[in-house]
This record gives sequence, structure tokens and C-alpha cells, in this order.
Amino acid sequence: MQPIPFIPWVWRDASWTEEPRQDLDDRPDTGLIGYDVEATDGSIGKIDEDNAEVPHDCLMVDTGPWIFGRKVVLPVGTVRHVDHAERKVHVDRTKEQIKNAPEYDADDHDGYRQRTDDYYADSYKMMPPML
Repeated sequence: MQPIPFIPWVWRDASWTEEPRQDLDDRPDTGLIGYDVEATDGSIGKIDEDNAEVPHDCLMVDTGPWIFGRKVVLPVGTVRHVDHAERKVHVDRTKEQIKNAPEYDADDHDGYRQRTDDYYADSYKMMPPML
């Protein structure tokens, strides 16, 4: 039996769309801007207001002082669960894995996607998603 391949650009958890959101029209992109982002081993930052500038299948996360204020882009396939009551997005990768992910390059979209595909595919081979 073959393992299911990880597809980083597809939402595994569509719960962010399940609850009606009155303020969704006022916000760009997914309506998740400002939500905290939790890795498997702790908080990594918040969904950034620049989220609308990245492709729809990514989330822009401002890590604040955690990794020197770097913004990282996570593929939506890393999202394990969205908790609207707590305003948190839970991802199934560790802080270290996210810290070592390729940086987003708006000028080299195809190259960025390939590097990200490769990085997360390898990551999921070593440590399968926690469901």
C-alpha cells in the first residue's frame, strides 16, 4: 500500500470555510489575518496582513522576534485545524521545520513552489502529518 503523497498546495482542513463570518467581506484573502499560528511545539507567529499578496494556496506568517522578524510562507497543506473560537491556525510541522523552510520569492514563483514542494515532501517522509 502506497502512502498518500503530501500535496502542499491543497487545504486538508476546510474548517475555515465552515462557519459563517460576518467580517469576511471586510478582510482580504481567507479572513484568517491576525490569527495565531501554532506549530506542534508552540507558537510561531500570526497570519500577516500581507497574506493577500501571496498565492491563495499559501499563508503568510509574521514570526515576530522568534526568527528575527522573518515572514514565512506556509503552504495550506500544512494546516491541521483552524480554531475560530481561539483565533488559531494549527499546523502539523515543528518550529524548526518551519524555520528551515524556503523563503518566499515573489519574483521566482515557480522556483519557490518547486523548492517548497521538495522541502515539505521530504519533511513529510521523515515525519508524517499528525492528524
